[in-house]
Amino acid sequence: MEKFALTLQSKPAIEQYISENHWMSYERQLMMEILSYIDKGDVEQLAWFAGFGNSYRQILMNVNEYRKGLEFGFTTIAFNQYGWFASPKFLNYEEIEMEKSNIRIGRGPNGLWAYALSINYGVAGSSAPLCVFCKKFPNRNTAMIAAFTELKVAINSKIGSTDRTNYHQDVLVKTLKAITAAEIGLVQLTLF
Repeated sequence: MEKFALTLQSKPAIEQYISENHWMSYERQLMMEILSYIDKGDVEQLAWFAGFGNSYRQILMNVNEYRKGLEFGFTTIAFNQYGWFASPKFLNYEEIEMEKSNIRIGRGPNGLWAYALSINYGVAGSSAPLCVFCKKFPNRNTAMIAAFTELKVAINSKIGSTDRTNYHQDVLVKTLKAITAAEIGLVQLTLF
């Protein structure tokens, strides 16, 4: 990891770093933002960016995660023992079991909701964390409906698979039944 001091004299090093790397759009935008502060002579903003890490890469990733957190209303700036941004904790966090799969759902301080799935097909599966990079929803019910839909699509895509080692048909069917029961329960709750 390269060490550096982000100063008004950093422009040549930043331009070299930009030319030597492949960028995601947010990374390029942040580097251009940093360059604009150098051009303006804004030492205060440069110090703010420098507070997010000890390398360009760490700064870019930490600032991006912080700003994504702002979209959910998280404002705390904190880092773990390795200098990476400490992921904020969602409010009203729940884990909803769907046979062997589960839905994790939570709310940001500004009221926006998100979900993440852990999908288990019997042996194969996938999992993602509930984090600030998840899609935002205006309320719990909308997030739950989207989670049920995504989980159903994933499970249905493996129904009838000839790969019985990874895709256990009994687990898939039980998961679909659990989703249907949860959807009915959600509809009944909205009626009252």
